[in-house]
Amino acid sequence: MISIEAFSLANRKILIAVLWEEKIEGITFSLDGKEFLKERITRLREFLLRRGASISLRLETSNYPELVFKILVGEVENREALKELSFATSTPFERRVYIWLAKNVKRGNIITYGEVARALRTSARAIGGAMRRNPYPIVIPCHRVVAKEDLGHYTPKPEYKRFLLEVEGWIG
Repeated sequence: MISIEAFSLANRKILIAVLWEEKIEGITFSLDGKEFLKERITRLREFLLRRGASISLRLETSNYPELVFKILVGEVENREALKELSFATSTPFERRVYIWLAKNVKRGNIITYGEVARALRTSARAIGGAMRRNPYPIVIPCHRVVAKEDLGHYTPKPEYKRFLLEVEGWIG
């Protein structure tokens, strides 16, 4: 199923879509309207299907988009939403990275790929790969992971990463 809601934040409209069955399977969002959101939903669904998920795009009402928004605006901490994520399509390594990130990198803070790698005794490249494959953006705050010299990459757009960080109070 899929739940979609629109919210207003920092004078922008943000559309949040959550794909779910018993728990959240994936999250995507758009600052660029419905057409871009449709593209993001298609890509997320294809990713989840490749990883073995069974995803219906039947529109259903749920509290999941609001939960994601509340995390974004700081009303709910990332760690509190971990129980709502299925992790069914995540590898054990990805799950370990995502849980660590949600528990340890608080709103308004950033951390480098290398620092996460050292904490988890792995490589910065492996952390970057896990961030790129994160099906739970905002809840799993991959936008808070930055390169040593700059903000680093972000899917779908680097300007989305900057927007999320600015909304959270980080000024770079």
